[in-house]
Amino acid sequence: MKRLLLIAVVAVVGMTGVAHAADGVAGVDVSNWTGEVDWEAVTSGSGKFAFVHATEGVDYRSPSFEAQFGGAAAAGLVRGAYHFAQPHESGGAQQADHFVQNGGAWTADGQTLPGVLDVEDNPYKDRNGKNGCYGLSAKDMVRWIGDFTKRYQQRTGRRAIIYTTTSWWRTCTGDSAKFAANPLWLARWGADPGELPKGWQKHTFWQSAEKGTLPGGQNAFNGTEAELKSLTNPPAEVTVSGKARSRTGYTLTVANTGPHRVTDIKVSGRAFGGQRVVRASSGCKFSGTAVRCGIAELNRGQKATFVFTTKPKGKGKVGIRFQVGTVDLELRAR
Repeated sequence: MKRLLLIAVVAVVGMTGVAHAADGVAGVDVSNWTGEVDWEAVTSGSGKFAFVHATEGVDYRSPSFEAQFGGAAAAGLVRGAYHFAQPHESGGAQQADHFVQNGGAWTADGQTLPGVLDVEDNPYKDRNGKNGCYGLSAKDMVRWIGDFTKRYQQRTGRRAIIYTTTSWWRTCTGDSAKFAANPLWLARWGADPGELPKGWQKHTFWQSAEKGTLPGGQNAFNGTEAELKSLTNPPAEVTVSGKARSRTGYTLTVANTGPHRVTDIKVSGRAFGGQRVVRASSGCKFSGTAVRCGIAELNRGQKATFVFTTKPKGKGKVGIRFQVGTVDLELRAR
């Protein structure tokens, strides 16, 4: 499976005046416990982004969310919402739905970050009687996180940011490496981020302190302000996959796995191994060894699948080499 990045539908406006924290661009995180936020103090202190607590479990929504989320936007900050996971209460997909419906949805406005899944040590042990991993095994926790992140991407087209600590991740997921494609917001209070959970080569955000010079929690984006801005509105993404079903049958699937609608996708292919194309799906033209297909439009989450039939000559390796934009994919059969 390969991915092709296409031009985004919504243009990103560049920003100047980069402000750096200890490890990048400064920002804050706030919740109902923070109370009324002095957003002017955030911006005057070189803060450029904010994460705002939106939901927990399946029935809680922060009463301060609207004011805090809107206040961050009015101050010109890049902002995102976060969901505090309660894995013992329901499935991950159900909590992702609750999050999206109550502030966690992503919009391509150039100011909204993808939503955050906050998974950390259970703070309600006395109330729910569960351990730090909410009573889930490492296998079940990985499945729960997978269900949440999969549903969130289905609903928004974005990969959820994962907030966690290295120690909790190691203990409660068995140090799973399955979520490396999701941006990491690492919580570690101190002078440096320290070791990362398995699978991540770098952190995207770092929470270094509960309190500091800026209102709320103290955070840094691991990059430039331009890179932070691009995270709010990434390029469209198309995933290309396929299968040689036999020496004479091949399928190719082009899926819109990103947040934007994509149009006018060109697919070209050429058979090899002494064979020629004798049949192709509608929307395709073929002649001899060559085939060309077009996709007028793919909305978010949609996919198009093409089926090809060839007539091989002799023995040996045969197949079709496809090109979709900058992606090359070879389907080979014996």
